[in-house]
Amino acid sequence: MSMTTPAFTPATPVAEDRRMAFLPRLFGPRLFLIGEQAVFGFMEKLSPTDYTGGIWDFCEQAGQPLYLAPTSRPRFHLVWDGNGYEGDVSADAAGIIATLFAFSHLSFRHDAPELTDGFARLFAHAADHPEAREIFQVID
Repeated sequence: MSMTTPAFTPATPVAEDRRMAFLPRLFGPRLFLIGEQAVFGFMEKLSPTDYTGGIWDFCEQAGQPLYLAPTSRPRFHLVWDGNGYEGDVSADAAGIIATLFAFSHLSFRHDAPELTDGFARLFAHAADHPEAREIFQVID
């Protein structure tokens, strides 16, 4: 009997006509602006040399909101002083990392089920991601 791991299913960008509803679904109706700003803020801290703002994809899987991903470049150099991580990751992985940090940070300040549910969904997605090792090294 052979044991195979299921193939990774990438998230897909949300269609333009559904972008307005994405952030309230991801962070909750009370926290969607704070959540978006937290993701951008963490990306600025994580990648001060490569991240300069820009358009972000809103990514979902099976109709569930997952994370934001920057589109300004294909890869980002990340540095996290909290644990000494330094390395390069794809824009997709960088978005996952910044969004996980935002969920965690906001969950200490706000009691909102969207934060814990969103973190759990994204953590599970990240575990199967091709860059899971790097993602978990940064957030550790």
